[in-house]
Amino acid sequence: MELFKTKREAPLAWRMRPRDLDEFVGQSHLLQKGRPLREAIEKDLFVSLILYGPPGTGKTALARIIANRTKALFITLNAVTSGIGDIKDAIHQAKKVDRTILFIDEIHRFNKLQQDALLPDVENGTVTLIGASTQNPFFSIIPALSSRSMIFQFKPLTEDEIMIIIERALKDKENGLGNMNIQISEETKRFIAKASEGDARRALNALEMGALILGNTEKREFDLELAKEVLQKKAIYYSEDEHYNVISAFIKSMRGSDPDATVYWLARMIEGGEDPLFIARRIVICAAEDVGNADPVALQVAVSAYHAVESIGMPEGRIPLAQAALYIATAPKSNASYKAIEKALHEVREERLEDVPDHLKSTGYKGAERLGAGIGYKYPHNYPDHYIDQEYMKKKKIFYEPSDQGFEQIIKKRLIKRRSRG
Repeated sequence: MELFKTKREAPLAWRMRPRDLDEFVGQSHLLQKGRPLREAIEKDLFVSLILYGPPGTGKTALARIIANRTKALFITLNAVTSGIGDIKDAIHQAKKVDRTILFIDEIHRFNKLQQDALLPDVENGTVTLIGASTQNPFFSIIPALSSRSMIFQFKPLTEDEIMIIIERALKDKENGLGNMNIQISEETKRFIAKASEGDARRALNALEMGALILGNTEKREFDLELAKEVLQKKAIYYSEDEHYNVISAFIKSMRGSDPDATVYWLARMIEGGEDPLFIARRIVICAAEDVGNADPVALQVAVSAYHAVESIGMPEGRIPLAQAALYIATAPKSNASYKAIEKALHEVREERLEDVPDHLKSTGYKGAERLGAGIGYKYPHNYPDHYIDQEYMKKKKIFYEPSDQGFEQIIKKRLIKRRSRG
């Protein structure tokens, strides 16, 4: 258990955290004057809250502002380092006072047992919970806890918002880098803001690292080359929430026949560390569901890509994944096969089951003929065009309705001709 505190020797990102709502940058959709969350903070009136969103967007900073304003006992835990014993200690303290706010950073790291331990005291009002999470609470927090909390989603900061934070850090002589007289161009600041991907902490860490390097030299120019050096590889935020959202965008882009969006979302998943076989499975499903018989080759390409990735692994596996995804994105589309099986399944589940006609029954056992099995069956290959009209199902019902797309145009014409004979 720890309390919020600031230290002069603390990292720049910690020192530059806003002290009040007027200094807070970003999340205007939540913290503009008149918004419910801002009203609750200003009036010190809280129900349990869960703040979730990407790293460096101000969740913990806002909790610190609340801690400074509230008249309640404010206890903070970090779910990474705290256990049930820490939760019990916090509850024990809370029962000694009239009102307690319990802030839990990284609350998604608590397992179900730890979250269950919180529930009774949140429910009976012993503590008001404020949880911060980088994970979607509907995936990572038990329903009983999330349903008792107001949920606020934090968004990545814009480049302009990060520019404000960078400017403050460079000018602030008490907590920032104002005493170092660092020379930095607008281009370099803008590069840092853009490369930080909406994460203020990443931007401030880059500034601090550059400042430390410059502090050991006579040079005070923070140039673009130094910014690229300290930022190194771009960080890709890819939480469980992003996992679901990005794969959804990927599938919908393939279905919507946009190859550029398709390969972009594919790249996001690859860089985010997504399981390549998971991606390959989704491509296979899309090939069957959304392309189907409009281009039967699509399924072959998708299955081949799956086996290729399974065989060669990554990073080379990105190439067959891209090939298959782009093939599907640019292929003619039909969901007729998907709709056909859904209709047939509904029929099987909801209607009286069909008896197999005698002439279609198996004849692979002694005595089958005595039961009438197979008698009257017409072997299609013995007839012109390898087709003969006969009863395959007593109930005349159409499940498969080919589209006018791609190869299904041919299938459709063929079926219209054959069905008209019946």
